[in-house]
Amino acid sequence: MATGGKMSARQRAARQRRRMILFVFEIIIILVMVAVLYLVMNKTSEGPKVTVMDPEKLAIPSQVQEMKEEGGTMHGYMNIALFGVDAQTDGQLFKGSRSDSTMIASINRDTGDIKLVSVYRDTYLNIGTDEYQKCNGAYSYGGAEQAVKMLNMNLDMDITDFVTVGYKGLSEVIDGLGGVYVDVDSEELKHINNYQLDVSNVLKCEYVSVTEPGYQLLNGVQAAAYCRIRQTKGDDFQRAARQREVIQAIEEQAKKMDLATLTKVFNDCIDDIYTSLDSKDILDLLGNIANYRIVEEEGFPQPDLRGNANMGAKGACVIPTDLVANVEWLHQFLFEDATYTVSDSVKEYSQRIVSDTSQYME
Repeated sequence: MATGGKMSARQRAARQRRRMILFVFEIIIILVMVAVLYLVMNKTSEGPKVTVMDPEKLAIPSQVQEMKEEGGTMHGYMNIALFGVDAQTDGQLFKGSRSDSTMIASINRDTGDIKLVSVYRDTYLNIGTDEYQKCNGAYSYGGAEQAVKMLNMNLDMDITDFVTVGYKGLSEVIDGLGGVYVDVDSEELKHINNYQLDVSNVLKCEYVSVTEPGYQLLNGVQAAAYCRIRQTKGDDFQRAARQREVIQAIEEQAKKMDLATLTKVFNDCIDDIYTSLDSKDILDLLGNIANYRIVEEEGFPQPDLRGNANMGAKGACVIPTDLVANVEWLHQFLFEDATYTVSDSVKEYSQRIVSDTSQYME
């Protein structure tokens, strides 16, 4: 039973208690960088909605804690959870809204290289309470803390920081940057305007139809709609790829902007950001912000290590057919650790997933 293993992991993590230094990262999501610039210019403590995460409650496996020490394969990396939520109220930034997008941004602080991994929203995992269902339910039930805990438990990660952005915030950032360039193919064109209608209804604004395929400048509503398309070939997997594409496009546009523009962008979207990042820590790394670059992006679980299953009341889920192998792949991709051995907890979760889903697998 997973409960015994999970409790053991918690106990080990508790014995290994230590303060995790909160660094700040970059500009994967431009919102963070803009927040820094705003704070610097205005000499104020005001900023986005901020919370403090207690590492002791985030289920970081003890062996992962050890790998963060000097000489360990995870030493020198900072890993941040990025959540996109369909929040229609401020309260839904905190809890009660399923995460429409979940990513891990892994930053090599020595080189500035950033790798992005989308954790597909319908992936069947332990959501942090020994209940197994679609992983995006973790944010709805327990907010960012439970969602981060879910990632650490299932993936042997050490995440202690997060950034959550509502679609209103995403739209406002993109508009503030003058739009983003995206290549819309003919299949995506069939659906993007229907999604624009949904986004515009939530944001209570008008939208401009996209009329032609091809590489083009999208405004905020158009780009937010593009991120949500899932009816094309590749369904949710391709949608996650679109979300990563838009993040990269935001990064490219942001690096072209001056300080005044970035400050205005932050002012416009501040109410739609929720984060654990501390302004002082952000300032510590501000001088290196130009060195950060997104070098690779992938999805979890991997194509040859996943399947699909209609799980009855739990809906259509993406199944990591071998969670152990997926986590081994993840650590090789993020940290170049080709000999990683997963925790006992991940082994138990993997067995439970197989037991739960084998009769439903397509």
